[in-house]
Amino acid sequence: MLRLAPAIAIAVLAVPVFGGLAGTVLPAFGYLPALGGDAFSLEPFRVVLGQPGLLRSCLIALVAGVVTAAISVLIVALFVGGWSGTRTFRRMQSLVSPLLAVPHAAAAFGLAFMIAPSGFVARLFSPWATGWARPPDWLIVNDPLGLTFMAGLVVKEVPFLLLMALAAAPQVPMAASARLTSSLGYGRTAGFLFTSWPAIYRQIRLAVFAVIAFASSAVDVAVILGPTTPAALPVRLVEWMNDPDLSSRFMASAGAVLQLGVTLAALVIWLLVEKLAAAVTMHLCGQGRRFRADRIVRQVALVLTALTALMVFGGMFVLALWSVSGLWQFPHVLPDSLSLSGWMKVMPRIAGPLATTVTVGLAATVLSALIVIASLARERQTGRTGANWTLFFLYLPLLVPQAGFVFGLKLFLTHGGVGATWAALVLVHMVFVLPYVFLSLSAPWRAFDTRYEAIAAGLGKSAWQTLFAIRLPMLSRAILVAMAVGFAVSVGQYLPTLLIGAGRLVTVTTEAVALGAGGNRRVIGIYAFVQMLLPFLGFAVAALVPALLFRDRRAMKVA
Repeated sequence: MLRLAPAIAIAVLAVPVFGGLAGTVLPAFGYLPALGGDAFSLEPFRVVLGQPGLLRSCLIALVAGVVTAAISVLIVALFVGGWSGTRTFRRMQSLVSPLLAVPHAAAAFGLAFMIAPSGFVARLFSPWATGWARPPDWLIVNDPLGLTFMAGLVVKEVPFLLLMALAAAPQVPMAASARLTSSLGYGRTAGFLFTSWPAIYRQIRLAVFAVIAFASSAVDVAVILGPTTPAALPVRLVEWMNDPDLSSRFMASAGAVLQLGVTLAALVIWLLVEKLAAAVTMHLCGQGRRFRADRIVRQVALVLTALTALMVFGGMFVLALWSVSGLWQFPHVLPDSLSLSGWMKVMPRIAGPLATTVTVGLAATVLSALIVIASLARERQTGRTGANWTLFFLYLPLLVPQAGFVFGLKLFLTHGGVGATWAALVLVHMVFVLPYVFLSLSAPWRAFDTRYEAIAAGLGKSAWQTLFAIRLPMLSRAILVAMAVGFAVSVGQYLPTLLIGAGRLVTVTTEAVALGAGGNRRVIGIYAFVQMLLPFLGFAVAALVPALLFRDRRAMKVA
């Protein structure tokens, strides 16, 4: 059974992606016999290229992908270089880590509630500092340039890239490099950027590519924070795919191919940015510039990193407050009264989406964890770790835009007679959950002290007995944390749920985004708060269960 595990993992990751890409490309060129497309044609591309505002929609997606990655990488590099090894760094690391559990849509709602003209930040400074008795007529959320849209992506991608950089840092001699550069008179940040950062960046490069792919094709964040006239390309793709006119499927597929091209263009631009950054770094090194006075740069990096955490945590607080608020007029900082009437009204409606969210998330997470554990056990059995092509398959669903293959996958499933079923939704969620479970669990699994297993083998225990009695219990904390990460990923899935569920299977995330256009802040606050609460409950279980299981074993407790 273990022998089949790696093949099953690759099949789960690759088959839906490649099958979905084929299901997107063929209709894009006019071939979809079920809808009368019996011959190849460029007509779908002619139709989609004739859509008004298409160039602007593409540019918004393209710029969002490149700018989001550039700002996020810059903040992470300057923060790690300026503050690693300090007490402030450890505190910020603890503060930022939980942000990974917050779904993108919930973070976007929180940011909108914070910075909108009638948001919490404006209320804090009104009217005593601003003189505003009414919200100013400013278009901050849904601004035409997409600045708030990119800000919403940055506050989520900075924690992700920071944790990826921290995972890569132990493999780089940062302390020795810092001592060497300091002895040569380099500033703290410059010494890090010249010596340690290139090695760290090489290890997180695929993660940066994943950020670009996601930012250029994000739908939920674009719906909540992005421009509307015209909307970003991914949002328009969803509108075309949901058009009651079935002939729009050809145009939607051509648009999905165009989205692939936009993401590819963003990646090509990023490769040029990499070469430019490397050339500038080499030039500065060659000139012998030390940049000793870097205090301002360090402070700015710290403020920006703290600001990302503050925006998300502040947004969570405001969402929770709106969910129980009574009358809350501008410019009051706090509501006049608190009430649970909103929860009482919404609970009957949210029960169904909540049940779907939890059951699909648990099923996708448990199945993914079983496949990952079996694959890692097989790796231990054979002594062969995955090569670069294994890493390619792991990142494949993260590098290919969801809009590029989920459209085709939906067409394939529909053509195969598989409608909007619970099992199909679980399978599609596994495509995105499995990579995160593997990336979270592989490091602690490979770092496990094998002397415990050697002792068990010496006492006559079989390989299976050693696995179930020694390795799995001792790694239970890491396994549960990886499962909590996978559950959080499943909860945050919007586009796959929207398309595969086809309106018959809805989750808290799809309902929250759909309600975003309604403008009822209390209802939005309730849905977004529940969406944030579910991942945190997963991490709470991951922390509490090992604590209870090993409460009488001192060596198994977290220091």
